Amino acid sequence: MKKTILYRLFKAGSIPKDARSQILIEGIVLSDEGISGSLTYRNFRAPGRYSGWRRTWFSGSLVLTRQHLLAFGFSKPVIGVAWDDEKINALDCTLLNRRTLSFRFDASTFNSDWSGDLEVRFSTPLARSFLYNIKRLRRAHSPNNSYPHRSYI
Repeated sequence: MKKTILYRLFKAGSIPKDARSQILIEGIVLSDEGISGSLTYRNFRAPGRYSGWRRTWFSGSLVLTRQHLLAFGFSKPVIGVAWDDEKINALDCTLLNRRTLSFRFDASTFNSDWSGDLEVRFSTPLARSFLYNIKRLRRAHSPNNSYPHRSYI
């Protein structure tokens, strides 16, 4: 798997050390680090900030644990949401191509004083596996996920 040059030289985009121990406790389902990512702001407003359109690039990591979806850009959290949190359903996760995974969401979902649309993209050869596991883990933790209980005599 091709890693960013910043990762190869400086390990920029690795899973943060302070988060690694908690991630290991939760159990890693799938992860990739040192991958290219971007964050796009559309009609974005936050206290003291405005952007009609802006894109920033980063070297980052993406981690699925049994309890959380985590995304980091330069070791800073970009997305961090539990599978059983209702906010997980606000993330529109899609494949843009076979190597690019996209997360789109309204900025106010995670910060009440923000508005606009955000899109986080990761370029990874594991994009399909990430999307499959995101859907699977969402379903598994959904409150509507009740299987009929059968009793056998």
